[in-house]
Amino acid sequence: MPVRAVAILVLCNVVWALNVVVSKIAVDQLGAPPLAYAFARSALVMIVLLPLLRPLPSGLGRIMLVGLAISGGSFALLFMGLETASPSSAGVVSLSGAPMTVLFAILFLGERVRWRRGLGIALAFGGVSISVMSDSALEAGPGLMLVFASAAVGALGSVFVKRIEISSIRLQAWAAVASSVVLLPLSLAIESDQLAAFAREPLLLAGCVIFAGLVVSVGAHTAYFRILQENDTNAVVPMTLLTPLFTIALGAWLTGDPVGYRLLLGGAIAIAGVAIILIRPSDTFTKRFLVRSRL
Repeated sequence: MPVRAVAILVLCNVVWALNVVVSKIAVDQLGAPPLAYAFARSALVMIVLLPLLRPLPSGLGRIMLVGLAISGGSFALLFMGLETASPSSAGVVSLSGAPMTVLFAILFLGERVRWRRGLGIALAFGGVSISVMSDSALEAGPGLMLVFASAAVGALGSVFVKRIEISSIRLQAWAAVASSVVLLPLSLAIESDQLAAFAREPLLLAGCVIFAGLVVSVGAHTAYFRILQENDTNAVVPMTLLTPLFTIALGAWLTGDPVGYRLLLGGAIAIAGVAIILIRPSDTFTKRFLVRSRL
């Protein structure tokens, strides 16, 4: 790849990793209700990408279901988990999305897995298991279970992306619509004092929402998909494995995450497993959502 493309991909990874840290600050330190925060992010993306909703695509129901899974649904679970989980441990647990994508493809699409990808799946899950055995991760057990659920929902949606006929940027637009429609009533039913929470720190939370909606979802993902169009997928997608590394580093730096040897060892093993999965071809699902399963 050209140096410029590599530099943009590295910057995208930094932005994606920083989003986990920013979201942790928003829902934990600033007290934003996770579902309300996820709705605000989706609503902003929907407003910005509003012109892309026309004309109506065929198979709109399936598009919105897939979009909900890889956008607001998985993000809402991630934000709920980040209330107690650290960004570093959440970044490692999110790696379980790649092996789960393969498992869902086996279950729903008839994907065949030989011993190499089987080894990758085992290493990925094994590495995540080692990471969650660290003391800090054990304390955030319920939160990490929500992060794992987030990865599962994103993986389930990403399996079916190849089955819908729509461009990546238009998928983002309709995913934002589906997420907004679901998350707003869900937040109103489950959470309370949403407006009061945003009124306490309006500028900081507005900055978090703008970062998550515009910089991450619109900016970084648009750049990522453009580079995918211009370069070999096998060269681009493995670089997304930098995200968990940056997440651990930024979590330790910005939020003081405790980073012990179990987290580092487990993360390294999980990354090795996901790397094996990434380099093996698949005819049933698209590679570009293996690691980046959230829009």
